[in-house]
This record gives sequence, C-alpha cells and structure tokens, in this order.
Amino acid sequence: MTLEERSSLVLAFAQVLFVNGQATDQTVAAAERFGQSLGLRARIMPRWAELQLRAEDGEATLISVIAADPTGVDMDRVTSTMRAIEDLTAGLLAPAAAKDAIRAIAQAPPAPTWLFSLAAAAGAVALAVLFGVQHLPAAALIFGSAGAGAVLRRILARHSANLFLQPFSAAVLAGVIGALAVRYELSSSLRLIAVCPCMVLVPGPHVLNGALDLMLGRIHLGAARLLYAGLTILAISSGLLLGLALLGVSLPVDEPSRAVPLWQDIIAAGVAVAAYSVFFSTPLRFLGWPVAVGMVAHALRWGALTLLGAGAATGALIACLVVGLILTPVARRWHIPFAAIGFASVVSMIPGVFLFRMASGLLRLAGGSNTTSELLSGTLADGMTATMVILAMSFGLIVPKLVIDRLCERSPRAKS
Repeated sequence: MTLEERSSLVLAFAQVLFVNGQATDQTVAAAERFGQSLGLRARIMPRWAELQLRAEDGEATLISVIAADPTGVDMDRVTSTMRAIEDLTAGLLAPAAAKDAIRAIAQAPPAPTWLFSLAAAAGAVALAVLFGVQHLPAAALIFGSAGAGAVLRRILARHSANLFLQPFSAAVLAGVIGALAVRYELSSSLRLIAVCPCMVLVPGPHVLNGALDLMLGRIHLGAARLLYAGLTILAISSGLLLGLALLGVSLPVDEPSRAVPLWQDIIAAGVAVAAYSVFFSTPLRFLGWPVAVGMVAHALRWGALTLLGAGAATGALIACLVVGLILTPVARRWHIPFAAIGFASVVSMIPGVFLFRMASGLLRLAGGSNTTSELLSGTLADGMTATMVILAMSFGLIVPKLVIDRLCERSPRAKS
C-alpha cells in the first residue's frame, strides 16, 4: 500500500471512532497505534468537524484531512472498530481487507425504529417514576409522547441533516401533549407529562466528552463539544416551552419532586439505563454493566439524599464517583466509549427538569409580567441546582477515569 492509501485507511478508522462517541484521547491513541502497524509514524490532530493526520514513512511526509462531526453515539460501531484495529495489529486482518471492514462498520444500522421508540417511551416513564409520577394515565401519556417523539426524530433524520431540528420538534410535541394534559386535568403541578419525554433528549455524552477534552487541554474541541451540547439543550427547552405556550401553559419553577421508595427508585433507574443503552446501540453482551452499575449508583444516591440529608449535587457526586471507578476499567478492557456507558449509568441524575424550569422562569422574567420574588428566587435556585449537579456529575465521572487511565499508561503491562 502507498503512503496515501495507508493514511486514508488510518483516517477512516479514526473517523468512525470520533463521530460515534469515543473519547478523543482513546481515538487518537488507537489511530496512532493502527498507523504504527502499517509502518507509519502517525499523529492525529482532532478538531470539531475534522480530523487531520500527519503521516511519516522514512523521509516521506503526508498531511491528510477528513470531515468528522462528533455528534453521534454508537457503541457497537466503536467496539467493532477497536476490535478490527486489534485484529489488524495482531496480523489477523489484512490491510486490504481492513478497507471493507471499516466501510461495513461505518454503515452498520442503528437500533430499529420500533426498538428506539420503545426505549424512548420506557426511559421517559422510568424517569417519571423517579420524579414521583403517581397516576397510570399520566404514565401512559408520557409513554405515548416519548414514543411518538422518537418516531418523529427518525422521520426527520431521513429528510434533514439539521442537528437541532430533531430534538426541537420532539420537544414541541411533548410540550403540546403536556399542555393538553394540563387542560384536561391529567397532569399534576410537576408537569411530568411535558418534561419527562424531553429529558431523554439531553445530550449527556457530549457534555462528558467536552469536559474530558477541556481537562486534557484540548480547549477548542472541548469548548465546541460543550457549545453543541448547550445549543441542543437550548433547542429542547425552546421546543418544550413553545409547545406549552401554544395552549397557554407554563412550567412551575419551584415545584419539588416527590420522594419514592428505594426499591422503586432502583428498578426505575435500571429501566432508564437500559433505555439509554439502546439509544447508544450498546452490544447486548455489554448491557449488564451499565444497568447493574447504574442501579447501584442510584441506590447510593437515594441513601445520600434520604438517610444522610445530602443535597442533589452531593448525592450525584457520590454516585458518579462510584460509576467512574467501576466503569473506567470496563470501558478500557472492552473498548467501550466511556462517555456513553458512563452517561447511560447516571442518566436519571441529569438535572433536565431544573434546566427546563429555569428556562421557563427566565422567559417569564423576560416578559416582565407577574415578576415576584418567588419567581426570581425559584428561577435562580433551579439554575444553581442544575449547574451544581452537572459539575458534580462531570467531576465524579471524569476524575476517576483520568486517574485510572494515567495509572494504566504508567504500568509496565500497559507499556508492553
């Protein structure tokens, strides 16, 4: 193979990893190791929307660039790509056959629409249970709203490449259904029928990958990832509030969630984790890890909140530290994207409700009507709670990963 052909092959493998949710440092390390197996001194330079490769073979040097938008999450594609790199490095896969292999992996279909929709519906209901839904008709409406939103997202994906149209449209649908539920007195003051279908849209893996990049000094890429996640959350919030406003309904800004028993909390958390694992196309043989760890983490959070009287941020920090300590070795061993498996395990702790309530409060404050101290303090409290929980979750998940990764890189076995 020529230098150009080998460079193109390395970039193709790196592209599949990068656009499907693999952490940047693991993408770079895998691509450079792959290049060495092809006789190249390869250096990958990731940026938002592209990957640049500098390949050297003796005195020859080639710089190549390939488009790569890191907006997707597909754990099956990532694990298949990492396995192909291992096979090629070990001599079990010929370089000529690697072209067809990576092409097949990149085109592997995601979860079918019916399964994707069922997972979205079940995940939204599980989140509603965690926040204290009490009536079966409300749960049924949440199930139908989230499932319909998932179908709508798949339909739009076939007709538009806009990154924000899908979550915005699904959130508008959820807002309209939630507003109708309020009109017909099927929704409590928590507005869970409107909120829970939107919570399954929050792009958690991109927040974690962005935070990882920032902590590793990749400022531009980390900031771009966080900006993308923030714009997606803004699209979700705007769609939800628009759907509610069409029927003259708003979200309360100071309504607490209801406490649920431990057994109910653990089971609902397991269902939510399984649902998100389907979203991320987790191979079935790995499904048990995030589900089991997520249930344990939620039990710890429940204990911190209920028995120790800790706040939401402290409870999330304790749970996420445990998740990070357990799942970092698992992700390294099986080459699973840590951001995806880690986020799936703690998805039920994402403060989506607080973010949406804060957005509603800000909108009401901007309108200038009925501005009260309660509205102002409630909006501020929701915003501070959401910020502190996100920071606590990011710290709890990322710090154990960075420490374990550094220890593994320094160990003699890792270097051999």
